[in-house]
Amino acid sequence: MFEFFQHSFSVLGHSLIGFLFVLTVVVFFHELGHFLIARWAGVKVLTFSLGFGPELAGFNDRHGTRWRISAVPLGGYVKFFGDESEASTPDTETLGNMTAEEQAGSFHHKKVWPRAAIVAAGPIANFLLAILIFAGMALYFGKPSSIPRVDAIQADSAAVAAGFQVGDVVISIDGSAVESFDDMKRIVSTSSGSQLVFKVKRDGAEITLSATPLIREEKDVFGNSHKVRMLGIQHTPQPGDPKSATPVGYLESLKIGVEQVWFIITSTFKFVGSLFVGTGSTGDLGGPLRIAQLSGQAASLGFQYLLGLCAALSVSIGLLNLFPVPLLDGGHLLFYSVEAVRGRPLSARAQEMGSRIGLGLVLMLMVFVTYNDILHFASS
Repeated sequence: MFEFFQHSFSVLGHSLIGFLFVLTVVVFFHELGHFLIARWAGVKVLTFSLGFGPELAGFNDRHGTRWRISAVPLGGYVKFFGDESEASTPDTETLGNMTAEEQAGSFHHKKVWPRAAIVAAGPIANFLLAILIFAGMALYFGKPSSIPRVDAIQADSAAVAAGFQVGDVVISIDGSAVESFDDMKRIVSTSSGSQLVFKVKRDGAEITLSATPLIREEKDVFGNSHKVRMLGIQHTPQPGDPKSATPVGYLESLKIGVEQVWFIITSTFKFVGSLFVGTGSTGDLGGPLRIAQLSGQAASLGFQYLLGLCAALSVSIGLLNLFPVPLLDGGHLLFYSVEAVRGRPLSARAQEMGSRIGLGLVLMLMVFVTYNDILHFASS
């Protein structure tokens, strides 16, 4: 019994530490993007907060910004001069009584393009962080180079139906070059359920095969069940095969970082599209509990796995914030786009209603993904 509790506390500790590390890094760089461009645009920043709620610790910098760590570590915010709340809603009373000097440092008195740049800087910072992490990992560990060769085929699999044969080497999938077996697994596992077109080298000739990966349930090293799309082929390293990873230089590593981020973005849109056409499952949407679990598992495997999760989550957070939902960065950008076309901002009433709708949608999403998390843990 003692060993059970000891193991449980160890798992909980890994999850908590991993979750706080991943979320803190992702949120910090997101808010840092807003902060740096705001400073560049001459906007006075009142608060830079990691977390919400009561302040646990903080200090003031020489520009008067309060840097703080708050009690609820589920996000963060940058509050500008002229903001009424952490969501950057304007304080109309304060804005109307500002002097010309105060207006120069007010976010809401800036032209539409500087405001749009400040808002967009958060998600862009998330993408840049992920690129740098992926690039650094490629520079340190090398680039996967296992041959995308078919060494075994499972019975009753999508590969059998498509006509794959042992010895086939996959060259491309849907026009995208495949350089390693890892590339092929990643593309197949994140496909949306539609048919994939494979270009394959067989006996010196190139042929084209079409296959629709089937959903299979498999367990990871921690015993978690996952439903993934699989062809049903296996690769076994052979004598004479190249090393599993090859060294890369700085430019090549940056290229890999950009490709990894772009792959996550396109895979996300494919998944969202699959939800609309009915081939995807909303059960695959995870929330903070699932992120905490994954963070703990990644931390137990090693720091590089935690960094990889951090990069993937950074892309997801950046992309989610660009969705045109009021309250998110994308919602603000939508308002600014309308303002740029109309030549004047939307009325305060319209923006307030949009923010309320956005808050409702965000809260509904949080409740839904948390419910999914609970179902996931109950069934595992």
